[in-house]
Amino acid sequence: MTNSTLKSDLFTKLVEALGDNAVTDGSEVAANRLVDWGSEEAEAETPLAVVRPRTTEDVVTALRICCDADVSIVPQGGLTGLLGGANALSGSVVINVERMKAVLEIDPDAQTVTVEAGATLQAVQEAADAAGLLYPLDIGGRGSCTIGGNIATNAGGNRVLRYGMTRDLVLGVEAVLADGTVVTSMNKMLKNNTGYDWKQLFIGSEGTLGIVTRAVLQLFPKPLSVETCLCAVKEFDDILPLLARARSVLSANLSAFEVMWERFYEVAVETHQPPPIAPGYAGYVLIESSGSDPVGDRAHFQSFMESCLEDGLIADAMLPQSQSDVDTIWAIRDRSGEVVRDLRPLCNYDVSIETSRIGTFTTDLQSHMCEEWPDVDMLCFGHLADSNVHIFMRTGETPFPKDRIDDRFYGFVRDWKGSISAEIGIGLQKRRFLSFSRSPEELALMKRVKQALDPNNRMNPTKIFEPKPGV
Repeated sequence: MTNSTLKSDLFTKLVEALGDNAVTDGSEVAANRLVDWGSEEAEAETPLAVVRPRTTEDVVTALRICCDADVSIVPQGGLTGLLGGANALSGSVVINVERMKAVLEIDPDAQTVTVEAGATLQAVQEAADAAGLLYPLDIGGRGSCTIGGNIATNAGGNRVLRYGMTRDLVLGVEAVLADGTVVTSMNKMLKNNTGYDWKQLFIGSEGTLGIVTRAVLQLFPKPLSVETCLCAVKEFDDILPLLARARSVLSANLSAFEVMWERFYEVAVETHQPPPIAPGYAGYVLIESSGSDPVGDRAHFQSFMESCLEDGLIADAMLPQSQSDVDTIWAIRDRSGEVVRDLRPLCNYDVSIETSRIGTFTTDLQSHMCEEWPDVDMLCFGHLADSNVHIFMRTGETPFPKDRIDDRFYGFVRDWKGSISAEIGIGLQKRRFLSFSRSPEELALMKRVKQALDPNNRMNPTKIFEPKPGV
């Protein structure tokens, strides 16, 4: 069967089974809908078709047709990823779950929400809020990223310090395997020790084992008070003592501790004039504390900040006087996506280093990169309390030497025994460095899991693992 015959036959079967409104010829889809946010449109490959199912049954039907035709499948959600994990592949069928966006149920007694995979993070947050509850996962792309994508990448974000990663918030999952088999455990119970917790295999698997179609997520009581402050430190070494005091004094109420290095803050406040605190300090920290006693929590938080000023842990601070002030502070922190767009070409890194070593790591990294690129521009920010730092790097060199920068950067991370990916996955862009953070035995085990669940390598092939030579 020729490629054109295969495409025609497959396309016809998909349309007959799902309707022409659910199936689009891959050649008719705009390039920016075939790659994720972190990829260039020029990298787009043309799939045979893009399918937009409305139900799990539609997903099953599409996957069975693809299985019979021996065609690869690429799952997609909001396309907010940064590493090409959702990029369409030539000759594949894309399954985009954006129409499966219902928030199906909120159970106030169990404190859970049941959602379809295409529901946006913001929609789930708002539904929980309307019920007087909180879904704590929060990232800058909340308005576009989907729950299915969050699960596929084990998304982290701004409040991991208190609530954990996506993995810690998922109670139940429904997923469809490559052959159309549906595995369902829409569990709403915190305790369920009945054999292997198989849902964990799908969390962080980047669509390489199957397609998540529904999930049960854990909710929490909505805080009655949220206190926020932006502060500045003269020396970066002051940040760890500040974190230690925040953990001790604010205790379980500490919900965010976001750090911006000087250069990142300088760029991020360009659109927020006048800035809440002047540039020029070594670091800036956004501290958030959430509790259940509005009056007492505010007094306690202000006392904490005053003591930090008096003891010289911080050099300056801005306590918001309105919700608008709070929004401004978070908008500065959330400008990372705009910074990437405005400063391209650059390399965008998301790594984990032991919290106590992050400051030294970034200083030594700057020196290490300057050995080859003396004018390297490095912008850092991150969720320091959970060991995660994001780094943007550009050299001014033309053509942009991305591969050389990657090699030097990830080699440095390996030498520091860090993780090459803290919260955004592996995708296409990090797969050749996976062995820098995983042992041969771990990689072999991962591949055995892949072989067991997807023996014909149809689900999102070439993602996470490098393809075999000649493939």
